[in-house]
Amino acid sequence: MAKRLHKVEQEFLDTIKNSKLIEPGDKIVVGVSGGPDSTTLLTCLYKYKDRFKCEIIVAHINHLIRKDSTDDEKYVENLCKKINLKFYKKRVEVEKLAKEEKRSTEEMGRVIRYKFFDEVAEKEGANKIAIAHNMNDNAETMLLNLIRGTGLSGLEGIKSLEYNKYIRPLINCERKYIEDYCDINDLNPRIDSTNKENIYKRNIIRNKIIPLIEELNPNIVQTLKRTSNIVVENNRYIDNEAEKVYNRIAKVEENKVTLSIKEINNLQVIIKSRVIIIAINQIQGDTKNIDNSNINEVLKLIEKNVGNKFILLNKNVKVEINKGRVIISKQELHF
Repeated sequence: MAKRLHKVEQEFLDTIKNSKLIEPGDKIVVGVSGGPDSTTLLTCLYKYKDRFKCEIIVAHINHLIRKDSTDDEKYVENLCKKINLKFYKKRVEVEKLAKEEKRSTEEMGRVIRYKFFDEVAEKEGANKIAIAHNMNDNAETMLLNLIRGTGLSGLEGIKSLEYNKYIRPLINCERKYIEDYCDINDLNPRIDSTNKENIYKRNIIRNKIIPLIEELNPNIVQTLKRTSNIVVENNRYIDNEAEKVYNRIAKVEENKVTLSIKEINNLQVIIKSRVIIIAINQIQGDTKNIDNSNINEVLKLIEKNVGNKFILLNKNVKVEINKGRVIISKQELHF
C-alpha cells in the first residue's frame, strides 16, 4: 500500500494541478525567509521538481529588523548548499527606508521583497516566482481588506496565481499543518519573534482578532477561504460584464481614457464602479493604492457633473469632468 501523503504535500500538489501553477520547463524563483511557510514551500518544490520538470532558484532578503536576522540568512544559505540550489541574498534596512519614503514597515518590506524577486527572475530568465502564502495569510488579508474598505475585490483574498507569474502553492494549507510538516520532517525553520509583537496591523489580526472570532467559529480560516472562492466567481462574472461595457463606451488614448457621463449614468452601480476601475487600471497599469473610497469619490464627481472639476486619486491618476465627459488620465508630475 502506498504511503499516504502528508496533508500539506497533498494540498500543495492539488493546488498546483487545479490552478495550473507549474508547467514543464518553468524556471522558478522561490522566496525563502527561513520561516516555516517558506521552508516548507522550498522543501515541497525541491521534492517534486523532477515530477514537474522545473528548475528552482532561491532568493532571500534580509530586512535587518531583528538582531538575529543574519542567522535566518545563514540558515537559508546553508539549506541551499545542502541541496545544491543557486542562492541569491540581499540586505536592506527596511525600517530606515520606510521612514524615508513615509510608508509602513510592512508595506515597505513587501515592496522590497517583490522587487528583489523580480530582479532575480530577470537575471536568471525565470518565468515564475513562488511565494509561501498560506490559508491563514489569506484569512488575515481578507479581514484587513474588509477593515480598509477595499470592496468585493479585496474579499477575493490572496490568489494562487497572479499576473501569470506569482504562484502560491501553499495557499490552501493551514498554518497548523505546515508547522506539523516542519516537525515531522525535522526542518527546524527559523521563527520570527516579531510575529508575536502586536505593533503591525496583520499581527493584531493574527494574534488577537482571529482567536476571538474562532470562539464563535473555530473554522473561520476555512470559512473565509470558501468565501473568497465565492467572491472570485462572482467578481469574474461582474468583470466580464463590465469589460463588455467598457469596450463599448470607453475612448482609449495614450495616457487617457474618456467616458460619456450620460452613458455611465445609465449603468448599474456595480458595473459603473467596475468600469471606473478598469479605466484606472488602464492608466496606472494596476489598481494598487486604490480602494473603495477612491471609487466612491469618482462616482460622486460624476454624479455632480460640474464642469472643469477634478480630483487626484494618487500621484499617478487624475479624474476630471469636462463637457459631459469624465476623463481619467495619467497625472503629469512637475519637479
